[in-house]
Amino acid sequence: MKKMLNKALTAVAIVGVLAGCASEEDTIIMAPVPQVDSEFTPTSVWSASVGDGVDQYFSKLSPEFAYGKVFVASRDGVVKALNPESGETLWQAELEEDVPARFSGGITAAYDKLFIGSENGEVIALNQETGELIWRVSVQGEVLAAPVTDENLVLVHTSEGFLLALNQVTGEQQWAIGTEVPNLTLRGNSTPVTVSGGVFWGTANGRLAAAIVQRGQLIWQQPIGTPKGATEIDRIVDVDASPVVLGSTLYIVGYNGQLTAIDLRSGQPAWKRSYSSATDLTSDGRSLFVVTDKDHIVAVDARSGTELWSNKQLEHRLVTAPEIIDNYLVVGDSEGYLYWLDRSTGEFVAQQEVDSSGFAVPPVQLDDGYVIITRDGDVKKLTISQ
Repeated sequence: MKKMLNKALTAVAIVGVLAGCASEEDTIIMAPVPQVDSEFTPTSVWSASVGDGVDQYFSKLSPEFAYGKVFVASRDGVVKALNPESGETLWQAELEEDVPARFSGGITAAYDKLFIGSENGEVIALNQETGELIWRVSVQGEVLAAPVTDENLVLVHTSEGFLLALNQVTGEQQWAIGTEVPNLTLRGNSTPVTVSGGVFWGTANGRLAAAIVQRGQLIWQQPIGTPKGATEIDRIVDVDASPVVLGSTLYIVGYNGQLTAIDLRSGQPAWKRSYSSATDLTSDGRSLFVVTDKDHIVAVDARSGTELWSNKQLEHRLVTAPEIIDNYLVVGDSEGYLYWLDRSTGEFVAQQEVDSSGFAVPPVQLDDGYVIITRDGDVKKLTISQ
């Protein structure tokens, strides 16, 4: 029953529907596409494709730019290395076996390898130069978040509430930390972040957890959200966003929780603000950029938590996590539009219609442009022409 409910909550917007809409006032309505006078028009450099993409599944398979290559993957098990200058396929691996691959856990490049997870509870390591399979291991729970690497380990956060450390050479499990998973949770898991020998990640029970990477020793857990309300849906408090670290401060946001700044030395909150989100944050070093559960885009001063601006024009358009590309803040939506915002004001400066299949992940910055991937697996490199 728990897995069925988990799968039912494939997007935050669905929660309002499941909560029991009784009137038109409670109905979720997607905002219309805003009218934007674009100050620039992006120019296409090349196009490619990878499998059938992720379709309308949850999979967050963002491209990875590393080792002078662009790595992309599809939910059905196709992984490609592309030349960032031409889009030429350098190698292709097809990893679907007797059952659908169901890749979901991002692509991470490190130790001359690629690491990727799946909803089948697998973690896979490939040679980044050739695409050759190095190891493939089973873990406890779906891998919905991208793996993270540190201390010669691959750290994997699973849907069963485990943070696992795998040997990067062999895939052998080194340690495991378990946290409580409520009966009803959102579809997704927090991608961990490592800093100064520690690893930090959000949990399904509304906390930020911290552990020592080498030993897998849990240090502390800090509440980000407290369950409230009469129903299980009302009491969902997942922390699915990946933490952001700026200097000695870590920032994290939770669904039905708070945007919280935590001092890494003490583990204590420096400030808290009332924002609800299950989407990753981004930062330019001074401001934090948040996409709320209503798809409002908000900028917050990282030092004080003061709101700098809020843009509500993309309400309920199922917006991706925000990303900074060429000094602009960029998000994509479910209908295939990219929106470029001024980071200082939150005003739209450009709009780009790309593909009606929509976006699951934001663009990725390259040395001389950016790369996007649509839900149907189209991959494009573009540059900005002023």
